[in-house]
Formats: sequence, structure tokens, C-alpha cells
Amino acid sequence: MQTSHGTVVKMNYTLSLGEEETLESTDCPIEYLHGFENIIPGLERALEGAEPGDRRSVVLEPADAYGEHDPERFITVPVDEVPDGATLEPGMKLMADSGRGPVPLTVSQVNEDTVVFDANHPLAGKTLHFDVEVVDVRAAEMHELGQGYPGPRARPAFS
Repeated sequence: MQTSHGTVVKMNYTLSLGEEETLESTDCPIEYLHGFENIIPGLERALEGAEPGDRRSVVLEPADAYGEHDPERFITVPVDEVPDGATLEPGMKLMADSGRGPVPLTVSQVNEDTVVFDANHPLAGKTLHFDVEVVDVRAAEMHELGQGYPGPRARPAFS
């Protein structure tokens, strides 16, 4: 079976920034639901039509991955709005709560009266290199198509 919209793809991959450094490598295969934006757009397009056993090397420019580094995604916050006891230093990564869920932030600057956070994805502006091995491709089950990701049926949350 070939990778197409509505198939579950099981794959191994290595992500690097070219010759510079390996950022991530799977220890065991991961699954995603193809065509449902479960992975970055450029990688999903590159895997269209892949079959079990296929190996693909994919180079993604920022526009097909996490986008360009956007200077408008810097947030300046008064120091008195930072939780008490928090010692922040440039380069620290933390999660902030937003109206749409958690947002990863990187501390860019710590000034006397303000803290500047970078809300860009850590890989924004980077060219990504993926080496992918497609392990299996199967038709998604109806509940997977309904929930938008592979795996067991999602259970309702009770309050």
C-alpha cells in the first residue's frame, strides 16, 4: 500500500541540520495519519506515494517546515508579571499558557524592568534534513479518521 490521504504511516527517521548535528532520531518507529497535518507539511508531501521499505532523504527549507524566524514573535513582558521566584536567563526554554493551549518560549533577554521571550519554534528559520525509512503503511480505521490521528479511540474526558 502506498502513502496517501487517510493512511497510517509507520516510519523511522533521523532529523539533522545537515552535516552540523543530529537533532533527533527514532529508537522505534512512530506513526502518523497522512493528510491530517500530524507532521510538518514538507515532510508529509515528500512521503506521498511512499511504500513500506522506501527510504527517502528530504531537505526542507524553512517555509516547508517551521517557517522563517519572525521578529514579530518576540514578546516583551514586564518583570513584575513573571512568577515570583522565577530566575530567568537567556536561552532558557519554558512553556506559557495561552488561550489556545501551551506555547513554548525561549528567554531572549533579561533586562532590569522587562523580559523578552522568543515565541518562534526553536527550528524556525532552519533548513531541516530528514532521513526516513517507511516501515509500514495501512488504511486508517474509521475512528482514527474521525479523531485525526492514529491509535486507540480517544476516550471522553470527564470532569
